[in-house]
Amino acid sequence: MRSAAAVATMPPLSFTDITARLAAWTFPPGIDGVVGIASGGVVPAALVAMRLGVGMKVLALNYRDDDNVPRYAEPKVLSAVPELGSWRRILLVDDVYVSGRSWHAARSVLPASVDVLPFVLKGKVEFALIRDVDGCVQWPWKVARLR
Repeated sequence: MRSAAAVATMPPLSFTDITARLAAWTFPPGIDGVVGIASGGVVPAALVAMRLGVGMKVLALNYRDDDNVPRYAEPKVLSAVPELGSWRRILLVDDVYVSGRSWHAARSVLPASVDVLPFVLKGKVEFALIRDVDGCVQWPWKVARLR
């Protein structure tokens, strides 16, 4: 469990910094839509969908609690799988990529006929917007809980 002091010392990333990074990011061509992994990926997915001018849908999963500790052995799908309609190439978006379990669990329930490309805000992976900040990040849209 993180203490209030640990939360207070997390590297701050401003909304302006995140949106500037998104504006400079080169996304792959031909994206038909964005699917955000809820709950952490909803705001990043909305920002990406707005940046690309495409639609957005949400798939709810749960794996970790508010302290980033796994709740289950494997991520659990908590919502219906969104209908993708005519989308043939999508970005599957989350806030962070730690173990990859949530991203892969979400990918596994989406149609195999859809080209699913990954995108996360933070992680030590090639498709992460932020790779230069170590440790946990307190996102500007998250409310810090009092302990």
